[in-house]
Amino acid sequence: MRIDTANGNTLWQDAVTSEMEKVRIAFKILDDGDKVPPTYQQIRCHLVFDVKMEDFRRKARFVAGGHMTDTPATLTYASVVSRETVRIALTLAALNDLEVKTADIESAYLTAPASEKIWCTLGPEFGDDAGKTAIIVRSLYGLKSAGASFRNHLADCMEFLGWRPCPADQDLWLKAEIRPEDGYKYYAYALIYVDDICLIHHDAVAELKAIDRFFKMKPDSIGDPDFYLGAKLRPTVLPNGVKAWGMSCSKYVQAAVQNVKDYLNKEFPGRALPKRASAPFPPGYEAELDVTPELDDDKASFYQTQIGVLRWMVELGRIDMITEVSVLSSHLALPREGHLDAIFHIFAYLEKKHNSRIVFDPSYPKVDPSDFKECDWKHFYGNIQEALPPNAPEPHGKDINL
Repeated sequence: MRIDTANGNTLWQDAVTSEMEKVRIAFKILDDGDKVPPTYQQIRCHLVFDVKMEDFRRKARFVAGGHMTDTPATLTYASVVSRETVRIALTLAALNDLEVKTADIESAYLTAPASEKIWCTLGPEFGDDAGKTAIIVRSLYGLKSAGASFRNHLADCMEFLGWRPCPADQDLWLKAEIRPEDGYKYYAYALIYVDDICLIHHDAVAELKAIDRFFKMKPDSIGDPDFYLGAKLRPTVLPNGVKAWGMSCSKYVQAAVQNVKDYLNKEFPGRALPKRASAPFPPGYEAELDVTPELDDDKASFYQTQIGVLRWMVELGRIDMITEVSVLSSHLALPREGHLDAIFHIFAYLEKKHNSRIVFDPSYPKVDPSDFKECDWKHFYGNIQEALPPNAPEPHGKDINL
């Protein structure tokens, strides 16, 4: 409030007011004289603040001090959809000519009931209710079980709407569908990453609105995918005329390159990224033969951090440097000056080729059977058949031919 007064506005106060309007649903305020049940734990809550860098919007979040509670006896882990699943699903979307739409669930955790027995005393941000005792009845951010509670609650909703989890990835939901205009049978897919939903369907908007009746989506969030898991998704047309989806992490790459350049300016004044970097590694460099001096603790920590950044780029589609990143990852325990120089060389390469993207081509490969010599392996392996899981869903949609 003092900052707002000094700036002559109410931006922070407005952020607090907006957050408290959303979060009050998580509290059951006790009447005067009512006592908290004896099995409930008391915790403290507080506000955290942030400035959104894309538009300098002020953000306030009311969170629980989950560190003050006992660890729940049940599982608190909440999984998310894998990046492999995302890539496969986008390929299937193009192969079966299906829509891809995304949406964000608003105040996600607050939609789920709390699984912990806790209470708190309300602070001044609750206005006239300040000082009152309240039981926390929703999965407030900061609780140890909040992520798992929300995921389980969302799973119940998805099953009610006719979706079922894929046995290979529990955060990929599928539902058998028939396209009305041509009677085409296929599977619709819902990919869930905490509160981000990516839906693949012949009428994806209608399906998202069906979920919206149970889990309120953020205003205007239902639409074409733009950024998903830090990567930009974009439809493209291949030279053969086939439509496909592409994934690019250009913005992430450019931000990471700038961070490394800032580090160089601070730690190595006058030094810049290499000017020539046509490949991820310098010609002839062998990381396992590097015997340069070992890095000190601070530089080793920086090296390890950049390996994490580079590995995430690979996850987002930068497979052009997967071998080099893998090799340098094997030296995390004892990095040397030459290994750090190799990191700088990779970032010099990325600076010049930040806009590379991976495209998931749904075209059927053209294979000439005459290119392959037929061999009889029965004497080696025996008369065996491919093992298929007994709970595999009935195949729908076009065949996959890798």
